[in-house]
Amino acid sequence: MMLNQAGVAKLVIVAGLMLAGGYAAGRHGESLSTLDSQLSTPQAPTTHGEWVYIHVGPDSLRTYVAYPERRDKAPTMVVIHEIFGLTNWEPTVVDQFAAQGYIAAVPDLLSPRFGSSPSDPDSARKLIAQLAPDAITADLDAVAAYLDALPAARKGDQGVIGFCWGGGQSFRYATNNPRLKAAVVCYGPPPDSTAMARIRAGVLGVYGESDARIGATIPATDSTMARLHKEYHHNSYAGTGHGFLKPGRQGSDGPAPAEAWADIFNFLRDRLGK
Repeated sequence: MMLNQAGVAKLVIVAGLMLAGGYAAGRHGESLSTLDSQLSTPQAPTTHGEWVYIHVGPDSLRTYVAYPERRDKAPTMVVIHEIFGLTNWEPTVVDQFAAQGYIAAVPDLLSPRFGSSPSDPDSARKLIAQLAPDAITADLDAVAAYLDALPAARKGDQGVIGFCWGGGQSFRYATNNPRLKAAVVCYGPPPDSTAMARIRAGVLGVYGESDARIGATIPATDSTMARLHKEYHHNSYAGTGHGFLKPGRQGSDGPAPAEAWADIFNFLRDRLGK
């Protein structure tokens, strides 16, 4: 196959995106057509992602961390996976945060005790059920401390976000970490009402319109947070069900995910800065 000068240049740019930008095709299944679309938007930010092991006592917590390209120090985000353990999707969420200017990290919360999250969802769910709340908090504390200590991080400007089971953990973690400035709860249950008194972070709830199981908890949560004078905003997105931010779920192919992500990033910018 013969390539002209423009074609050669294009291949060089694609290679640079794959190697320097942390978008190796084998990692998240990115195709060359996806990379090709990035070339049409030269202003699109690139990010750098890597896997690290964070020590928690005698154990190691396998964690994916992504960095933005920016001159100044960045706010940080802790990302918590669903009840199915760490899948290929959560690192793409971390990359998305990095593209928005955050240093973000998602730990495999099963890794210290079980090696890593199994690929079978039912197996992962059974292992998640064995995790003790205090152990989860200790692991999240370790990730939060790791991010806060990074030279490129803006110390103290930190938030947390979780999805499904992780959404409930995000809300619960806000009751245990008074240094957090923002907590985003994506279709997760609330913590015990007495624990909400310890929350100092602003909380944003992101819910599916057809997710009655979680939606039924919103009025009481809203009332309790208001009574405690805590900041709690929430929205239920039309045409969506539980887990709609992840591809393949009800409403994931409509306009709601983009609307929800815009609301999330606006909320975080107000509390963590740019």
